[in-house]
Amino acid sequence: MALSRKNWNYIIIGASVFMIAVLSFIDNKTAQVPDTTVALFDPQLPLVQLHLDDIWLSKKGDEWWCHEQVLNCQQWAQAWQTISVSPLTAQPKHGNNEQILTIAISNIHTAQQWRYFPDEGLLLSSSQNWYQVPPSLRADLQPVLAIPPQSN
Repeated sequence: MALSRKNWNYIIIGASVFMIAVLSFIDNKTAQVPDTTVALFDPQLPLVQLHLDDIWLSKKGDEWWCHEQVLNCQQWAQAWQTISVSPLTAQPKHGNNEQILTIAISNIHTAQQWRYFPDEGLLLSSSQNWYQVPPSLRADLQPVLAIPPQSN
């Protein structure tokens, strides 16, 4: 039995409504930050400088300055300044994609070297404490870089 054009339209409309409902449900579940998260940086001791491998950002006065290749400096700085994490009690499994993260905090004279695993959203502090960044906050922690000009 062949379906009429009208019946196919009903099937397409029903499938579309179903997909929108599923995608809305997924977005609602992943966009929220879990209740177990805490701010990584104390408002009294804010982040003032950060190096992610060879890319940096630094606060001078009230403004953020970034490496010349960073296109989203203010957004990137805001993401790190207000990052929330969930403390982990055991060492989680992680991949090999690792970035060295050096941070300087206001009124603390020595920089701390952390390790960041962007694929899993994991941070390993200099004191060997593990933290997980919620999936909804991970994308802004990576800078958007300009492509350097190619030399011929």
